[in-house]
Amino acid sequence: MIRTFSLHNAAALALATALLSAPATAQDAPIPAEDRGDGPITTSQDIVVLGSVGYRGRSDEAEPVLSYDSEFFQRFEPLTAGDALKRVPSVTFLSDVIESDGARLRGLPPGYTQILINGERVPGNGDDRSFFLDRIPAELIDRVEIVRSSSARRTGDAVAGTINIELRNGYELDGGYVRAGGLYYDDKKLEPSLGAVYGGAVGPGRLLVGVNVQGRHNPKKKYSLRYDDSPENNPDYAVDDFNNREDQRDTRDGKDYSANATYEIDGETTDFRVSGFYVRTDRTETERSFEYDDATANSGPLPTGMLASDNSNINDIDQENSSFDARLSHQWSLGKTTVKVGYARFDDKQRESENEIGFNDEGDDPEFEQAFTATDLTDKEFTAKFDHEFELGGGMQFVVGAFYQNKKRKHATVAFEGGDEFSGIEANYDQFTDSPDDFAVPLDELELDSATSIRIKERRLDGFALVQGKSGGLTWEAGVRYETTKLDVADYSDPTDILAQDNDYEKFLPSASIKFDLTSRDRITASVARTNRRPEFNYVTPAVLIEEIGDNDLLGNPQLRPETAWGADLGYERRIGRSGVVGINAFYRDVTDLIELSNVGVGSGGQGTIVYQPLNIGDGKVWGVEFDLSTDLGFLGLPNTGIFGNVSWLDSEITDALGKRRFNGQSDYVYNVGFIQDLPQWGVAFGATHRKQGAAFDRVIGEEIRTTYGGDLEIFVEKRFGKSFTIRAVGSNLLNGAKREAFNKFDDAADQLVRDFDEYELESEKAGPVFQLMARYAF
Repeated sequence: MIRTFSLHNAAALALATALLSAPATAQDAPIPAEDRGDGPITTSQDIVVLGSVGYRGRSDEAEPVLSYDSEFFQRFEPLTAGDALKRVPSVTFLSDVIESDGARLRGLPPGYTQILINGERVPGNGDDRSFFLDRIPAELIDRVEIVRSSSARRTGDAVAGTINIELRNGYELDGGYVRAGGLYYDDKKLEPSLGAVYGGAVGPGRLLVGVNVQGRHNPKKKYSLRYDDSPENNPDYAVDDFNNREDQRDTRDGKDYSANATYEIDGETTDFRVSGFYVRTDRTETERSFEYDDATANSGPLPTGMLASDNSNINDIDQENSSFDARLSHQWSLGKTTVKVGYARFDDKQRESENEIGFNDEGDDPEFEQAFTATDLTDKEFTAKFDHEFELGGGMQFVVGAFYQNKKRKHATVAFEGGDEFSGIEANYDQFTDSPDDFAVPLDELELDSATSIRIKERRLDGFALVQGKSGGLTWEAGVRYETTKLDVADYSDPTDILAQDNDYEKFLPSASIKFDLTSRDRITASVARTNRRPEFNYVTPAVLIEEIGDNDLLGNPQLRPETAWGADLGYERRIGRSGVVGINAFYRDVTDLIELSNVGVGSGGQGTIVYQPLNIGDGKVWGVEFDLSTDLGFLGLPNTGIFGNVSWLDSEITDALGKRRFNGQSDYVYNVGFIQDLPQWGVAFGATHRKQGAAFDRVIGEEIRTTYGGDLEIFVEKRFGKSFTIRAVGSNLLNGAKREAFNKFDDAADQLVRDFDEYELESEKAGPVFQLMARYAF
């Protein structure tokens, strides 16, 4: 496929060439302590009053790891871990505007990326096993690690790679600080942001505690135009085939409350750590939609007006994430033994009401429809891990270990519906002062529409072994992991007919990585690993979900096997000056046993409807090139100017029942570029960052979506007062971010193949800028 390079791409490559050829200063300068991982304890003043620009760290482990300390993100005041990750290579999002939830490493769907907190897995609400990163406040983060390949040390659920979020701990902070400020949104809403962190010696160890309250607000406007045919079949579709227009206001408003704590004791031979975090999200999503039968008008109800329907949708969301773990390691004559135990839990309660009034062309009795859905999800995981490291001599170690996980997931929904016709309502109804909610009836007057109750138990027992070593400039690791899984799935939707099935499977996952220092500043990294991706939870349900795919049904398949992938990474990086790094990496993944939907029968709607079932019948390939840079411009005589940027070119191929396509939602490219200018004599700093990701395409049975985003510009200015106080102003989404989607909709796969459209829709979503004013004081 031929690709066109933009001026942004050309500028990035020109900058890379210039930096790679630039003379390195202080050729024999020692590696900074922060890169060695054995630096001194950070004081609270160092966090509040940043002494220098933060850059990407350089890991000395064999695996290809990119490490970003909080100093790299902090000056742009990200609200969540997702916001922070917008600045690292190869991470894209298909979220709503100014939202960053499901991270897509290498552009692949979130379920292909392993998310770890302090090196441990955490459950989430996604049926694809993903964890939404907007649940973790950025203020808790000490550093973020992007692990490009896999290791026998960790579970192999990392086809795209691993994102590990390390939270602050007692040995990385001495003292405390408070943070207070606010965020001002485009709709003139002001939200608070408050937090406090303290770390210090307590007894024989060190304690860190932190609390955070974050106001969350996201006001958006959406516009949709719908047609009976598409430009594929009719160039004049916008005139000939117009169906309706929808205007929507979508506002998400709420608060996040979080707390974390860590207590550690580092002894001569024994180390102990206990830690935990808690995050609660209280959010209300409010949508109000007006559908018109004219492309531009917004007058009252039919028949004299143009309003075809008025819809109100309100969803109250209450989510809780909690995690607790303890770690004990002991050095003795036979080596080092480490034991970890952990417990994590995710609770999600949602109560959604939808009320709609539809006006017909004749102006007769309008129809009122009401629906209410209650969803309860609980996902609990208990984990235990053991490993022992033997010294083999000659700089080599042998590590052997085991991992156990017991997951229990319960997902229940109950839906009610009702409706009626009203006489005379169209004569005096005003969509700008009235609401469909005015006609809602009590819940006990509605009829039960559906109820589901799914319980999943998943038990894993893994064993692993690896050999690692270091000799001269070569660091290497090679190992294998054997993963076994026992799955039990039960559908309790009908207590008189409980559907239950089980499935067992196992995988051998070998891996190897090397890191070779060509010089004190140049190194090559290479790795190969086999990874897997377990089936989505909604795909293993042993029941038929009515009209789950448009008007068609979905039959779950508890016997699904994991998708597996062989992958390779090859990279080169060079140190620039004392702290800068420039690197380039190429990756490839060969995925087998892809899970795709297949036609397996006639649906509940009779002839013309279909039952689809997920099967392991596909294969795919993923590849790309990633470039990243972060450095000061000391070699140009500008030591207080820091620049950073990355660009990733991403591609893939899957052959499904409809032909060839990319992995769903994978953007063509993503880039970030920015700078920070420090003026130490005045105690001032300022900077900007710009981000853009390419178009993405999704294709499933009955629907195709092309998504594009506008650019994202952020700017900050800070003023430091002495050694303990900083005030910072940040403007984000300064380009009024827009998300545009084009939907091709079909009744079934047969119509999709011959391009017989059911509907063609163009949707645009926009949000305005957000301004922050944040102050920090260290004590």
